[in-house]
Amino acid sequence: MEIRPILSALLRNKTGPILVALQVALSLGILANALHIVEERRAVAARPSGLLDEASTFYFQVRNLNTDGPEQMLATIRRETEVLRAVPGVASVAQVSQMPLSRSGSNNSVAVDQGQERETAVASQYVSGDSLIKTFGLKLVEGRDFLPGEIVEVNENEQRELPKQVIVTKALAEKMWPGASTAIGKQVWFGTGDGALSSQVVGVVERLQSAHGEMGERAEFATIVPARVYGRPGNMYAIRTEPGQRDRVIKEAEEALRKSSATPVIMQAKTVEEDRKNRYRADLALSWMLITVSVLLLLVTSSGIVGMASLWVTQRRKQIGVRRALGARKLDILRYFILENFMITSAGVFGGVLFGLSLNHLLVTKLEMARLPVHYLVGGAVVFWALGILAAYGPAWRAASISPATATRSA
Repeated sequence: MEIRPILSALLRNKTGPILVALQVALSLGILANALHIVEERRAVAARPSGLLDEASTFYFQVRNLNTDGPEQMLATIRRETEVLRAVPGVASVAQVSQMPLSRSGSNNSVAVDQGQERETAVASQYVSGDSLIKTFGLKLVEGRDFLPGEIVEVNENEQRELPKQVIVTKALAEKMWPGASTAIGKQVWFGTGDGALSSQVVGVVERLQSAHGEMGERAEFATIVPARVYGRPGNMYAIRTEPGQRDRVIKEAEEALRKSSATPVIMQAKTVEEDRKNRYRADLALSWMLITVSVLLLLVTSSGIVGMASLWVTQRRKQIGVRRALGARKLDILRYFILENFMITSAGVFGGVLFGLSLNHLLVTKLEMARLPVHYLVGGAVVFWALGILAAYGPAWRAASISPATATRSA
């Protein structure tokens, strides 16, 4: 067996093997966690928003430059909604308070009981006087959509009550009533204490992301309230078009709104695709940065193994020549150096697994990240074992090719 003489040789020259093993350990621990973060960020960026067709959905932010009273503002909302519905290629229109992934919107504390000291969850609140289930194309998994008589008209500047009905997302329902067979008919309290207001759940949608696209389950905590709010200086309209018609509809809808208004109008159109790209730009940039760091770590580690193996070959030319003179084959020399590097790499892999788990524990406790799956460490170990063998193969082959006469003459 060659393991004992290899160990003996390594113990006589500890510095080089220790440095290589430490480099492998650090690289493995960082690489496993970096790739885990990359996968997690990319999965978050690809999460469905709940909308039926993001590519066909956009929204207008419209501001009318007039000083009319609240009642006129309500009439303006109705007129603008009808104008947008009349544009060819429009499938559905809804006045809405906020849009998924737009990073601009309101949240509300929700509770299952008025007497709670702390809320059960914080949820995005979508307010609309039209059917968001139809316009967004949301999938209804329980209950029903709002009835026309349940939609209330609310003056933003006056004291008001919440509508008595609400639609919640499946994620929010499971958070508020875990294990319940249904959420239909249950009361949702907005806020806590004496000032809390309640609404009854009439429907549950499969998913609807919040305006801010938070991490984890909170991203799909959302409520839909049936109210047409007026009195604001501007309004927002969500529009879903027929497939492939979005860009044309944006131009024609803007022109139609301007023509229908007797006063100047300020408009801004944004697509859901633009909001998704802007929301996750930083996450994707972080992913590419971590991928670059991982590649550099692999290159540096392999360079270190190659450099150290080449140094060992140079230092052991006499030993190699003597072994060849005593009958050692090229295969024996090649196997010796590859086994030696495999043992050093294995020590680094063991240390890297411990370091990777420790680093992940720190990320979980400080940054609320998910725990590192075992397959990242297993895959990383296999990669570094293979890297160690491949990086050592060249120097090992050169060592095996040294003739006894050359080695003893140069010693």
